[in-house]
Amino acid sequence: MKPLTAPTPRTALAASSLALVALTAVLVRVVRYEGYLSDPVGLFLWYAVCWALFAVALSALRRIPARHVARMIAAGAVAVTLTGLMGPPRTSTDSYRYAWDGRVQSAGISPYDHTPQDPALVQLRDPWLFPTGAVCDGPGLAPIPRTDAAPSCTRINRPAVHTIYPPVAEAYFLTVDRLSPDGARHKPLQTGAALISLGVTGVLLLVLRRRGDDLRKAAYWAWCPAVPLEAVNNAHVDVLGVLLAVTGLGLVASPALTRRTAGGVLIGAAIATKLMPAVVLPGALSGVRRVRDAAAVLLPATAFVLLAYLPYVLLSHDSVFGYLGGYAREEGYEDPSAGSRYSLLRLFLPDTWAFPALVAVIAGVSLYVMRRGDPRRPWSGALTVTGWSFVLLTPGYSWYVLLLIALVALDGRWEWLGTALAGAAVYVLSPAFDDQPTLSNLAYGAAAALVLVMGQVRRRAPARRAADPATASRQGSPPQLPQDATDEAR
Repeated sequence: MKPLTAPTPRTALAASSLALVALTAVLVRVVRYEGYLSDPVGLFLWYAVCWALFAVALSALRRIPARHVARMIAAGAVAVTLTGLMGPPRTSTDSYRYAWDGRVQSAGISPYDHTPQDPALVQLRDPWLFPTGAVCDGPGLAPIPRTDAAPSCTRINRPAVHTIYPPVAEAYFLTVDRLSPDGARHKPLQTGAALISLGVTGVLLLVLRRRGDDLRKAAYWAWCPAVPLEAVNNAHVDVLGVLLAVTGLGLVASPALTRRTAGGVLIGAAIATKLMPAVVLPGALSGVRRVRDAAAVLLPATAFVLLAYLPYVLLSHDSVFGYLGGYAREEGYEDPSAGSRYSLLRLFLPDTWAFPALVAVIAGVSLYVMRRGDPRRPWSGALTVTGWSFVLLTPGYSWYVLLLIALVALDGRWEWLGTALAGAAVYVLSPAFDDQPTLSNLAYGAAAALVLVMGQVRRRAPARRAADPATASRQGSPPQLPQDATDEAR
């Protein structure tokens, strides 16, 4: 019987290519799937197939020679990203609000001053965002007060409340609207998101190459099924925040004060896009020992957020925070007993203790990262804080984890991708489950278990290597180059 041999690089290249072809085909099927409300379980099964093919493609990528990796990742990123353009938004209506906010600003009106159903803006309505008649009986359309005899509705969710999006996001919506041809509908926002997503892949490859790190890590973002589905098809503006945060962390990793300052500005821009990227700040301060180094990040970030809001504060008659407080209440962040937020903490603690416990845990993790983190790898601490924030918050929206996926691609701890899959499970399967906290506990509990198990495995790996006779015989020899660097040297 012939002994089993490792696959050759050519075989690995073929296997990874076939897995990517299959992944893109299934992603197209998911994007065109119309059973989100009627068959959420069936839709999630297709999601699961995508993630399985993603894992196969990543496994094969490990065997591909380093000289082919960057081109392979880039080609796969283009193919995977384009699948998100194959249909209108399927599982989220947020991009319709983006389009409306952009249109309102193009008319010279602050997006914070009027709700979408406000009669004062009726002249800006069109049949795409505000259909009338029998169409209004369809799913996913919100009724609004009539302006004539025909029933009126809108594709925009929560049409009776003000927008909550920060100023950089609003500037992006305005830019897309100004660049969009008439009648383009959802396509410009999807196209913009696709370009930004590919930009994230480019930044990841650049940062990894400059550090002499393994370029294969970039595939965690470039080929992840969540990216074409949430960043591109649903066109969530979170992807812009991801691009700014990742670029900022890449600059913060430099010891040069000017680059750290530039990184702080970009992190501030990320926060002024979606607020959530603020969770990367403890990572950006990893291992900082001098007040000057901390100030070089925090002061530019804070200044950018304040200055970005200033023009809208001056132009607006209403609050620039819009429905933000109402959104927090609606999602159960202020009253945990009203929903599935903090569901893992609520397994062990009274509901009223859940939020204080969350604050205490995340504060402890943040302080640990700032004190013990590696300043040359700020994304590692950012991943730890972001990951545990999501696990303990148990958010119900799957696009929140786009930032987490990009941090995984920089750091390499793939086990945190389980949190991204958990978010998708909670969001997609929610219509099929009456018990939301149980669904959340199962999904995020499994994700947390994977992180804890892999953490133990990683901590024990050095001891196993030291006990290996082959490893022990090499002690005292120069450190080995990363596999990429070794291959390139050849």
